[in-house]
Amino acid sequence: MKELVFRAAKRLNLATVLVANQRLQLPAGNPLVSAVWVDGGPDVADRHIATQAEPGDLVVTQDIPLAALLVPHGVAVLDPRGEEHTAETIGERLSVRDFMEQLRTEGATTGGPPPYDARARQAFAAALDRTLTRLLRAQEAAARRGGDAANGPPTRQAPD
Repeated sequence: MKELVFRAAKRLNLATVLVANQRLQLPAGNPLVSAVWVDGGPDVADRHIATQAEPGDLVVTQDIPLAALLVPHGVAVLDPRGEEHTAETIGERLSVRDFMEQLRTEGATTGGPPPYDARARQAFAAALDRTLTRLLRAQEAAARRGGDAANGPPTRQAPD
C-alpha cells in the first residue's frame, strides 16, 4: 500500500509525510516523501496527525477514531482498503467500531478483517487515485478563485 502512495506522490508531485513512533524506511529517489518520528505511547502519532492535518489534506489510516477527528475538519481520509470516511459515514463506522470493541472487552471473539489481498490493494489504488484527483481539482478551482495552490494536497500516512 505504501508503494502506491509513494508512486502517486512522485507522479503527481505531492509532498507526502509518514508519521510513526518508529524510524521508517523512505523510498530512495523520492524527495517528496518525508517522515516524522514521534515519541512512543498511545495515540501520539494520531495526535500529531490531528494537529498537523489541514483541510484538503489526505490521510491514509485504518484508525477510525483518528478518522472521526479529521473528517469534520475537511481532511479526506482513506482506509487501506480504499474506503473513504466521510461526514455521512464516519458516525456509523465509529459506532460499529465502538460496539465491536465493547464485545471484545466482554470476551467475545469477533474475528478480524479479511486478508489484505490483490482485490483490497486494487480498491485502495482506485480510491487513492479518485480522492487525489478530486482534491487536486478542488485546489485548482480554489487557485482560480484566488486561493492557495502551493504544492497540491499533502498526503499523510498514519502508522500501520
